[in-house]
Amino acid sequence: MKSSLKHGTLYVLGALAATTLAMAPAAHAVTPETATLSFDCGSYGSGTATLKATQDGTAATVDVSTEAITAPVAIGANSVESTLTLSKNGTDTATFTGNSNPAIPAGGAVSTGPLAGTVASGDSLEARALTIVVFGITVECTATSPQNPGPFVF
Repeated sequence: MKSSLKHGTLYVLGALAATTLAMAPAAHAVTPETATLSFDCGSYGSGTATLKATQDGTAATVDVSTEAITAPVAIGANSVESTLTLSKNGTDTATFTGNSNPAIPAGGAVSTGPLAGTVASGDSLEARALTIVVFGITVECTATSPQNPGPFVF
């Protein structure tokens, strides 16, 4: 009797686990997860940037690492204010903002993110501009190439 009760309990627990998995929200994925492009930052430099995107429901983040801008002096963690402007579905814009960055040594390439934004299912986003503010100095960068391998699709 104890054995059949034990097996019955296992079946019920298994059925509950399967039901819970079936009711869990579907994981959202962004493709591609990583893209590269070129930025021109005027007198501050130019070069390539790598963007890494993630998505959780309607919340999305993009991390930016670029050799287009290098730090003239050491920059402490979480002291770079950044705004990434992306074209959205070819007709609108989306902005991702944040002030999270690792410590950047003097002469090091600027990395910033995660920059947070909101997306809808099917949104296609491609970077157009990056604005970085460090020590009160604003650096404006403009994309000079399309994202490779293509826009982020959420």
